[in-house]
Amino acid sequence: MLSTMPPSGDAPKPAQRPDLLPGTLDLIVLRTLSTIGPQHAYGIAARIEQAADQSIRLNQGTLYPALVRLEQKGWIKGTWQTTESNREAKYYAITRVGTRALAEEAAWWQRSAGLVNRLLTNEGE
Repeated sequence: MLSTMPPSGDAPKPAQRPDLLPGTLDLIVLRTLSTIGPQHAYGIAARIEQAADQSIRLNQGTLYPALVRLEQKGWIKGTWQTTESNREAKYYAITRVGTRALAEEAAWWQRSAGLVNRLLTNEGE
């Protein structure tokens, strides 16, 4: 499960962890791969959690379906490689099509978030 923690940093109760909006994980994974380059699933999850200052907890059971979805769309490509610890792992890299999709999806997200923010901050004025 992909969830966020409350701003206070207190460990939330399971009912208090809001899920991120559908499609958000795909966008975050694409952005992560475009930033750090090819990476295996564990590295992707670790980087996302680090970039979010540990306010996002990423369950591997959520990440793998997202990777499969992105690979089926042709937005990422996975290849088997040997890790630093001499284990086989599938490394994922963003494709050219994925880079274009990231730009389009990020622009849509910015417009949508801006609209919601505008509506929330202007409510009742």
